[in-house]
Amino acid sequence: MTAPVFVVEHFASGPGGRYVVDGPEGRHAVSVKRLRPGEDVILTDGAGRWADCVVLGTEGKDRLIVQLDSYTEEPPEQPRITVVQALPKGDRGELAVETMTEVGVDAIVPWQAARCITQWKGDRGLKSLAKWRATAREAGKQSRRVRFPEVADLASTKQVAALLAKADFAAVLHSDFDYGSEPLATVELPAEGEIVLVVGPEGGVASDELALFREAGAQACVLGRSVLRTSTAGTAAAALLLGRTGRWD
Repeated sequence: MTAPVFVVEHFASGPGGRYVVDGPEGRHAVSVKRLRPGEDVILTDGAGRWADCVVLGTEGKDRLIVQLDSYTEEPPEQPRITVVQALPKGDRGELAVETMTEVGVDAIVPWQAARCITQWKGDRGLKSLAKWRATAREAGKQSRRVRFPEVADLASTKQVAALLAKADFAAVLHSDFDYGSEPLATVELPAEGEIVLVVGPEGGVASDELALFREAGAQACVLGRSVLRTSTAGTAAAALLLGRTGRWD
């Protein structure tokens, strides 16, 4: 069985040192996972730094004591893949974040597209953003990642266009071959730098949004003959990009 992953803020000691995992992570390790001395665990800060550890013991119901056997820093992978995700309805946003995290996306940007039914405003918007970030953290742990995706603040259409203009490759997923769309499976991709992919809402990307994104340098691309839901299109497209760029080799 693969060692479970626990998130810590920082590593207070190097290899061979002792470390105490407390708080919610320690409680989960002790009271839910019921880890015992001699079992292996992985500690990570979610930003690429991680350590193989062995359990030494527990204290109470929420303190796990481990020894750090090794310490490693994983460099960022290239090319970096960012998905701009239009806001889906209900809990489909968390589903999109969860599966994109599992496949290996590096950053997720929530986007208030013109045709989004869901609106992130006031406290509701802050709570929704917090849910997306918590989902990315938990999915990162579940999928044994040590570098979790960044979930950015809610972006406007103009902010998305600015992000696309800086990318080494930018694409907007489209449902058909209108607007000169090309298959994402055959477009030329950079070996390094930043890839930014825009996933529109269920109603599709509005024509003025698409025009603005193309002006910023993005290509209109299709995944295939079938039309995917907005909550699954980003995951499917990211998997294709990860395979084509060699990150899954």
